[in-house]
Amino acid sequence: MTSDWLTVHEGAAPLIIGLPHTGTTIPAAIEARMSSPWLARKDADWWVDRLYDFARDMGATTVRTALSRSVIDVNRDPSGASLYPGQITTGLCPLETFDGEPLYRPGQAPDAAEIEERRAAWFDPYHAALQAQIDRLQAKGPLVVYDAHSIRSVAPRLFAGELPQFNIGDNDGATCAPRLTQAVEAACAVSGDSLVVNGRFKGGWTTRRYGRPQAGVHAIQMELADRGYMREPAEALTPENWPTPYEPERTETMRRHLRRVLNACITFAESRT
Repeated sequence: MTSDWLTVHEGAAPLIIGLPHTGTTIPAAIEARMSSPWLARKDADWWVDRLYDFARDMGATTVRTALSRSVIDVNRDPSGASLYPGQITTGLCPLETFDGEPLYRPGQAPDAAEIEERRAAWFDPYHAALQAQIDRLQAKGPLVVYDAHSIRSVAPRLFAGELPQFNIGDNDGATCAPRLTQAVEAACAVSGDSLVVNGRFKGGWTTRRYGRPQAGVHAIQMELADRGYMREPAEALTPENWPTPYEPERTETMRRHLRRVLNACITFAESRT
């Protein structure tokens, strides 16, 4: 299924990959009110959809929105409640970048009514599509929902220091069986790169909403530090240096690691049948 903003590819393997933040599309009427087209796209999960494009050949189902997260963040609690109380994060319709820069010109930010309209137009259909795929595969047995993300290695407003390369989240063990987290962790460890489980990123709305291990739906989030597959400028980000281009030869090693991770997810789900 494909629309102008939502793409669903159905696979037969017991694995669904969510791609909530790889989009850069912004409706013209909304972009006209924003402070900068570049700032509005700055915090995208750059190239993650291309990074995982091999997953279809593994039989995975993918659900992707082409909309920018600055329009509607489909990985946030629709009630507006923070997923990380006491820590800085962005909301359902973000007003600032990760660095605290305003996304809208003065007086142009969406009000409560507009946020609700955006939710009905885009958030709800994205999750309806995701739920439909969960229902389809759950009828055959246990499955894994894998939410795929990336972020800059250094984002001082969000976390101190440099982020580990692999950031695995299962909301402190609530969203999947321990064996799945252990399998994903082991697959990442083979790389020799840094990793953490339930560090700064424990899983967003998707992981927390759909992870029901007792019902056979095991959800886990992977947040990659960008440096593992793309060049990160040493200097401050500007429209001239960010994002850096997708370089297939640079992504080869990371794709090999991720193939091992996804294979671990499929093997886990099949072992539960």
